[in-house]
Amino acid sequence: MSIPRAVLFDFFGTLTLSVRRGPAHTAVARALGCDPNALVEALDRSYYNRARGEYGTAEETLRWLAGQVGARPSPSALRSACAARVAALRADTTLRSDAVATLRALRHRGLRTAVVSDCTHELPQLLPTMPVASLLDACAYSVQIGECKPHRAIYLEACARLGVPPSECLYVGDGGSRELTGAAELGMTAVRLTAPDLTQHLVFNAEPDWAGPSVAALSELIRAVDRSPIPVG
Repeated sequence: MSIPRAVLFDFFGTLTLSVRRGPAHTAVARALGCDPNALVEALDRSYYNRARGEYGTAEETLRWLAGQVGARPSPSALRSACAARVAALRADTTLRSDAVATLRALRHRGLRTAVVSDCTHELPQLLPTMPVASLLDACAYSVQIGECKPHRAIYLEACARLGVPPSECLYVGDGGSRELTGAAELGMTAVRLTAPDLTQHLVFNAEPDWAGPSVAALSELIRAVDRSPIPVG
């Protein structure tokens, strides 16, 4: 592969440490008036539908979720639950210690950068407030695009926003949603992040069979880009 012109990153578990649902999520259930465990079960089984935006706005999605567990929250309760969801996601999300430095180094080398994330309505609100926001040239969110990885549409949207074809992109992710296979099928060089903390990561549709390149830390990408092509880890 020639030196890439852009690097596309997964967000959760890649630019961030592994993510688990923390205690702040009980505030969402409390606002909706439902059992926290029942809500978690509904969240898990509906993840991809919600991440594609199939239930409408954030409030409409929470109304649907509440209905799945027998709750009928008022409009004010839904607004409180939406705010609690954003707060819970913020509490669960910690950037990797080398995320900012890695993005800055890539941009210093003239590469464009993007996030490609399967996510619900909360991430588009949260990410612009984080230190990585000013170091990203584009974001492609599944909830806005209507497709999740590994569907080609989400990758191609990111490429279009960057103005870089897939064949000149490097894709980095932990492997959730079979994202690495999806990127590789479009001609990207896909690299798996294998940081030790990812054994605790909340992930859907993982690809444990990935045999392509890997790095153990984001900072390794700088050396890898400098010596392209990237060797198999």
